[in-house]
Amino acid sequence: MDKLRHDLAAVVRAALAAVDAGRLVRDALAMPDVAATLHAAHAVDVIAAGKAAAAMLVAGATVAPDRLRHVVGAAAEAGGGLPPGARWHTTVHPVPDERSVSAARDVLRVAHAAGERDLLVVLLSGGASSILALPAEEVTLADKQQISKRLLELGAEIHELNTVRKHLSAIKGGRLAAATPGSTLTLALSDVVGDDVSSIGSGPTVPDPTTFDDALAVLDVHGGRDRYPAAAVTRLTRGAAGEIGETPKPGDLRLARSIARVIGGGWTAVEGARTAAASLGYTVHVVDRPVVGEARHAAHELLQAASHAVKAHPSSPMCVLAAGETTVRTAGSGKGGRNQECALAMARNLDLLGGRVVAASIGTDGIDGPTDAAGAIVDSTTLARAEAADIGPPERYLEEHNSYVFFDELGDLLRTGPTGTNVGDLQVILVGGSQ
Repeated sequence: MDKLRHDLAAVVRAALAAVDAGRLVRDALAMPDVAATLHAAHAVDVIAAGKAAAAMLVAGATVAPDRLRHVVGAAAEAGGGLPPGARWHTTVHPVPDERSVSAARDVLRVAHAAGERDLLVVLLSGGASSILALPAEEVTLADKQQISKRLLELGAEIHELNTVRKHLSAIKGGRLAAATPGSTLTLALSDVVGDDVSSIGSGPTVPDPTTFDDALAVLDVHGGRDRYPAAAVTRLTRGAAGEIGETPKPGDLRLARSIARVIGGGWTAVEGARTAAASLGYTVHVVDRPVVGEARHAAHELLQAASHAVKAHPSSPMCVLAAGETTVRTAGSGKGGRNQECALAMARNLDLLGGRVVAASIGTDGIDGPTDAAGAIVDSTTLARAEAADIGPPERYLEEHNSYVFFDELGDLLRTGPTGTNVGDLQVILVGGSQ
């Protein structure tokens, strides 16, 4: 089992190395069409927001040094090793506060001050929605905080959450690009399933396909409108009635000079993991379907898919890889995160795969929920070790959403610290051992 765990650690390290945010930005900036766009600009401003902002900002600030004007970054962590003259905003995630508002105002000032021949380079990564937050007219920060908290508690998926955010914001849903007279170039590191650039950071520089009606529908599904701040519901209702202008839509001339490209995502991490696992002698199977939905249910579906793959290659050590982003409907006072809960749910049914098995679910940003762990690891001995240590059955910890305590007692939390990148979650399952 030690060898199997060693292999799993190597596969996870390779996945994280593949999504190094600074390297992905540098590679994108060197592409001929991107380089041509940069060369044509009169002056260049660089803005980075999200969990990978620091690394992306350092890489992005190397462009056009003779024409570089403003360099602004924002993340939930303090930025280190920043370029000279850079302005940094340490904000918060996943619920915005006054620091998020201050960062958004600074970014909008840069956008407004640009000329028609200037270029605004926007480097986005997951978490930017709360890191840059500027309430629209009639809506307060407290309103946005309450809505974000409630939707998160009720297990709203990121697309649903961002649909509401865009229609209560003065910067999201294409409004940042609409605010600048110049051009925008967005390089995005995706943490959303499907890599929809309009969902990454709530799409501040791209057309928004969602509507006020869609935002109201999200509230209706998650508890009903009466459970949300009246001012926010009023704005959404007025927007649905046509009394407030919609977010910029495809074809909006204000976004005609806005270019956006996804430079990395969950698929990038999976490819890095696949290469490493193959080099260790594993037959690799990548689960095509994203791992989404309630964490415990997604874990069961993932094990079913892994079981089919293992049965197709009964004599070969197997590596099953998957990616996505699950949700957890929180209740009670338990401590944990979606990856820890996914791993704990897998522990109950690892026998579906037979033999020696080790599995992990990890947040590529290194932060799983409100904990100091990136995720957790389980293996064929987890249940027996838990029983021997008198920790109790995993079902109890699942019901209490207390997965952190379970894994902390066993010493099976995965702690990487903040990784400086963010492409959602990664699941790795190894069956057998490398040769």
